[in-house]
Amino acid sequence: MDIGNAARRWAFGRQGRGKVDGALRHLRAGLISAVFVLGGGSGLIAEERMFETFEENPAQRWDFVADTVMGGVSSGNVAFVQEDGVAFARMTGSVSTENNGGFIQFRHKMDAPPPEGVTGVRLVVRGNREGYFVHLRTRGTVLPWHYYQAGFDTTEGWREIRLPLSAFEASAQGLRATPVAGSLTSIGVVAYGRDHAARVDVREIDFY
Repeated sequence: MDIGNAARRWAFGRQGRGKVDGALRHLRAGLISAVFVLGGGSGLIAEERMFETFEENPAQRWDFVADTVMGGVSSGNVAFVQEDGVAFARMTGSVSTENNGGFIQFRHKMDAPPPEGVTGVRLVVRGNREGYFVHLRTRGTVLPWHYYQAGFDTTEGWREIRLPLSAFEASAQGLRATPVAGSLTSIGVVAYGRDHAARVDVREIDFY
């Protein structure tokens, strides 16, 4: 096994730095998602569905991680910003592949999975015209370097991104081909894999 790659995967798979007290109080209920994401109010979803707008202490729900945890030299941070009445997360930094590194990310450990009927991840983002990734972990990603990954591009203006669960690729053999909604345990936004300056703003993260 390549030690650098294993370490990088381990860093992606690390669990959050502690339990998040009362995080679900700051996530919108499934009814909001059903009406505004799915576009209809033809039924209520009993289970709670993540709908993050980065209001009300998002720093308690999201952690920043860089490849320095395994000897890399990438640097950055995530800030929670209010601009023209809109709240969002802004991740900035410098991604370097030196020393087998090459990533920065901010990540949320979910207290409960979304409903089984969920079929994808929805984001509202903008950035510096670079490509970024969403990483998902599930109850089946038992090893630290296990995750599912899907990419997206950014523009200078806000845009909605929808990533079907079928678009997420497993990081290793032995995992099922695509993640299952009811098994999700964490979600992260990642700048990864090449030397570049990162700047990505995320206004909303939801499941649809």
